[in-house]
Amino acid sequence: MVETKIPLNDIKEWLEQETTPIVEPLKTEGTLLLNNVRERLDDVREICEKMMRNSEIEMSKNSRKTYRRAKILNKLAKYAIETIDNVELPDLISSESLQMACDDLEKALAMVGRERAKWFPLISPYFMLDRRRFDVAFGKAMKSLEKLRSFSSQGYTKAKIVEDSFLMVDKLSQSLKTLDAVEERKKRMELRRNILEKNMDESQQKIMLIQSRDEVSRLAQTNEEIEELEEKLRYDFRRLQKPFLKFQTLARGPGYPLPPDEMKKLDEYLTRPFEAFATEDEGYPLLKKLLRKMDDAMTKGKLKLKSTRLKKAQTQINSILHKDALISLHRSCKEAFYDKQRLSTSKAMTTLRKESAQLQKKLEELQKQKELVDSRVAAVDNEHKGALEKIETQKKELETTILELTGKEIYVT
Repeated sequence: MVETKIPLNDIKEWLEQETTPIVEPLKTEGTLLLNNVRERLDDVREICEKMMRNSEIEMSKNSRKTYRRAKILNKLAKYAIETIDNVELPDLISSESLQMACDDLEKALAMVGRERAKWFPLISPYFMLDRRRFDVAFGKAMKSLEKLRSFSSQGYTKAKIVEDSFLMVDKLSQSLKTLDAVEERKKRMELRRNILEKNMDESQQKIMLIQSRDEVSRLAQTNEEIEELEEKLRYDFRRLQKPFLKFQTLARGPGYPLPPDEMKKLDEYLTRPFEAFATEDEGYPLLKKLLRKMDDAMTKGKLKLKSTRLKKAQTQINSILHKDALISLHRSCKEAFYDKQRLSTSKAMTTLRKESAQLQKKLEELQKQKELVDSRVAAVDNEHKGALEKIETQKKELETTILELTGKEIYVT
């Protein structure tokens, strides 16, 4: 078996040369059958024209017996001529044109046949010769249609396969054009994604550059220091957390009211302990007032705790009130707190924070755009994969069809 590689652009010419011995005899046969149908229709038309003339002659006699029958025959003949004339038979033979011609002919002859069956019994027994001639011509037309229909559905099968193979070539060419368009869209989207990634990298580098500036570095260092101080403060206040909560509940009732400034400070120690402690004056007087009153409430039994928790809380209170246990920590907290305020509100930091916020917003917008492009690229990738699979299927189908027609194994390139 011969194996040949043929470019898609040349396949039609090659296929036409290879299949001419198959197609041309069938087209010739189809042309002969169509011509035979034309002749049979012309015969019917000729008979109908003669029927019209004969009926007109008979109508002119105004015979009571034949006038009405002649008028019916004249009308039937005109109808048959008009119906036949409306059928367009093709000049070029193809599977589609043959099928359409057969369908149109079958419809037209069926319409004429129904009218004939309706009116001929009413015309009988007159115009016997005209009716016989019509039936003979109409019967031959029906037989010519049957032969054409049989040829269209069976005899023309191989030629139809050839025609279908040409359609396969056209579909394959269109699929390749579609693939080119998909690949072009894919390139544009990938280029867009690369640009977005470049812009995102640039924005990220600018943000990192801002974060490396002295002001930002010092602020970051201060924040780290504050985190360490907060951890120490939580540790030193660990035995006072529960008493603070119970004292807050007690102070909100009528049994042990606090002045507004002390109540506010108590709330701060429970919600923002670092800020509450750092903003105390030297010697943290409000904290000490709160601790004295809390100790008094414990002593009077108004603030109740388990004995072990109570003992530990009182030991911690005593250490803070009488041993200045938090002096060093307070100074460190106060210094870190106001350093952060100073750095955060400086003109340079305000400018850097604004720039950083703008860059971060731009980076987020770029990220959203990239996610959208990524989703589109994924969709195009799927479309590209589907197009390749479709092309491969169409190629194999075409190659198989050509093998069946010619006995030659070819590969479309």
